[in-house]
Amino acid sequence: MPAAAPGPVPSQFHSRISRIALGDVVHRSARRFGARTALIEGEHRITYSELDAASNRFAHHLLGLGLAGGDRVGMLCNNSIQMVVAMLGIQKAGLVWVPINTALAVDAIGYILGHAGVCHMVIDTALHARPELRELLAEKGVAPILCVLDGDAPPAGVPTVPQTIAQGPATLPEVPIDSTQLALIMYTSGTTGRQKGVMHSHASVHSVLLSNMVEWGSSPERADVWSSVLPLFHCGQHTVLMSALAVGGSLVVLRGFDPGAVLAAIERHRITVMVGLPMMYGALLAHPQRTARDISSLRLCVYAMAPMSRTLLLRLLDEFCPNFALVSGQTEMYPGATIFEAHEQRRRFGSYWGVGTLVNEVAVMGDEGELLGPGQVGEIVFRGPNVMLGYYNDPEATANAQRFGWHHSGDLGKLDADGQLIFLDRLKDMVKSGGENVPSIKVEEVLLRHPAVLNAAVVGLPHERWGEAITAFVTRRPDAPADFDEDVLTAHCKEHLGGFEVPKKIVFLPALPMTSTGKIQKFELRRAHHDHYERGG
Repeated sequence: MPAAAPGPVPSQFHSRISRIALGDVVHRSARRFGARTALIEGEHRITYSELDAASNRFAHHLLGLGLAGGDRVGMLCNNSIQMVVAMLGIQKAGLVWVPINTALAVDAIGYILGHAGVCHMVIDTALHARPELRELLAEKGVAPILCVLDGDAPPAGVPTVPQTIAQGPATLPEVPIDSTQLALIMYTSGTTGRQKGVMHSHASVHSVLLSNMVEWGSSPERADVWSSVLPLFHCGQHTVLMSALAVGGSLVVLRGFDPGAVLAAIERHRITVMVGLPMMYGALLAHPQRTARDISSLRLCVYAMAPMSRTLLLRLLDEFCPNFALVSGQTEMYPGATIFEAHEQRRRFGSYWGVGTLVNEVAVMGDEGELLGPGQVGEIVFRGPNVMLGYYNDPEATANAQRFGWHHSGDLGKLDADGQLIFLDRLKDMVKSGGENVPSIKVEEVLLRHPAVLNAAVVGLPHERWGEAITAFVTRRPDAPADFDEDVLTAHCKEHLGGFEVPKKIVFLPALPMTSTGKIQKFELRRAHHDHYERGG
């Protein structure tokens, strides 16, 4: 007699069998790479098995507090192993991770806590020591759990991450997690105004991890050592962390960028893959210790968020690392979404973003939703599994970002004849001056070519004659000549730009307003200098 056909599998068990969950990344890697070093921070090291067990214990602690799927747990931490343990524990417990930029003003942090509905907060002891932050947490009814780093003295009566992971079950919690459920709310950096809460599922973030490994040439056999210089509360470094953990690599955790410390870390830990900003690579190249350090382990340097000048890029390729690649994305389109590949770096120069990554489709769209051909300028749009679920509690903004069935990046670009994407500007950063559209990035690129310029930002400011006047804000390099002034820099611009593209005014500032991840906050420049020309500037 034939055996009875198996009955239907209960949905909760099927979900566990087939799910894609971010906490499972380290769980599965620990089964394969258990004794390998996962994270390095100073003198501290933690293996995959240890990281898995610690994050499991933290997950059980959160569940023991009565938290359940969908509850929001905030995080106000700078890079550390404890931060990673807590973040993975939040994900393993099926809760929603809400990372917060530690450089934000208190009112902005308060806005995120209230907007996201955060109930518990993992926070560095040093940040918790600030009276204004303790008062904010009390006001919002948020219960803190402290990360305790070397030299910290946590107050009595407040639970800490080390205490929570010193005991309890080391097994993965059996909680239902659906691949499409909300995994994190990550708030935008605020370069164009009020922050938005970007929602991602476990599957949307996970979808780019394998793509990153392939695009960056990583594998379990290669066992890359990755840098973690950028903040882990930012999508760019978070995706690097998760990609490294998925492939069995090691991640060197650094708290902020110090060029001397980074060079020392490359030499000591034999870092093979570094991720940073162009300004960081420039500082590393110029550092007096660079030639004395052994950085030969570097096989790939990834840059993002800003263009790389041709002069700097060529020097880096010749003197720092043989392979550079530009990877782009955004909080809404988990990185990487495009890649300007290493083999293209000596062939094309300018603001190239390259091609869509393996899981992404990229196009340029006109105002009516039509896809544009090579050479035509329009908005850069995407399709792919790494697109956000939407903006939290903002259905109108979500619908606007997903018009015509594509994710709208808010960036302006065009495709060249070979299908390579060229980034032109943020849509709001296109300066409309005297009837001409001038991409601010084009002017910035010329300004940055001058050897005395450290950083530059170009915006359009209200002007009676021009409508918007092209206005440049510049910081000088420390070794800039004494006679380097506006006239010198304007003459430089006239050599490389059309007459209508030359800034009407160049303002020298001691520093540009920036986010902690290196993005210039142009809206702050517009706000602070809105009436510049009305004042006779």
